[in-house]
Amino acid sequence: MIIVFNAIVLVAAVGFICAVLLAVASKVMAVQVDERQSELRACLPGANCGACGYSGCDAYAAAVISGKAASNLCLPGGNDLVGRINEIMGLSSEGIVVKKTAVVHCIGSADKKSLKMEYSGILSCRAASLHYGGQNACAFGCAGLGDCQRVCPSEAICIEKSLAHIDSRNCIGCGLCVKTCPYGLIFVQNTPVKVAVMCKNTEKGAQLKGKCKVGCIACMKCEKECPNSAITVTDFLARIDYTKCVGCLKCVDICVKKCISSF
Repeated sequence: MIIVFNAIVLVAAVGFICAVLLAVASKVMAVQVDERQSELRACLPGANCGACGYSGCDAYAAAVISGKAASNLCLPGGNDLVGRINEIMGLSSEGIVVKKTAVVHCIGSADKKSLKMEYSGILSCRAASLHYGGQNACAFGCAGLGDCQRVCPSEAICIEKSLAHIDSRNCIGCGLCVKTCPYGLIFVQNTPVKVAVMCKNTEKGAQLKGKCKVGCIACMKCEKECPNSAITVTDFLARIDYTKCVGCLKCVDICVKKCISSF
């Protein structure tokens, strides 16, 4: 009986000592958390899209609190959120959020492109791309199987005629579709951009012939006639320098294949 009593006392003593040590450790080793961080995190949209440059809303909130990030980096939150963050942080205005929208650089819909095979696997662009680049004869074109549509948090993407379309009115510029597209066709651009080359094919015009009716054939007509020298043709593809482009839309009018579009 005494042995049992001693064992109980010993266990109770060890438990008490451990409890005291844990209590002391919780005070000594406690990490101080700025109360503003939880308040700031609560007002973020929670999309965890990474458009701010951080891994998610928690990381962005911590960066703002530590002074490593500006208050106007959250694209989905918009300008209302900037004001709220500045209020929480006691900051003066850091400017407004520059609205951005995603653009699919391909207009090769089902009626404008040719197929090299019939794909019957998983309905995923990434899965299809692993099968000889997908079913499109143009290996650079949109597969239209909806990977971007499924990750879009604002339902701004739809698939029509095997081609992804983005509604700029609903797009929040989060960039999740950019990361998802296996063909690298989607880019997030500033809303003021008025024109874009809707093709990513870098094959010679002769190789592109028969694959897509609206692909860039590198005829260089847009490069020669751009009044601001904003367009250059490299790797058999027209490219626009937006630091020089003034949105005159002359390239849209003269493009032989009509693969340069205005917004």
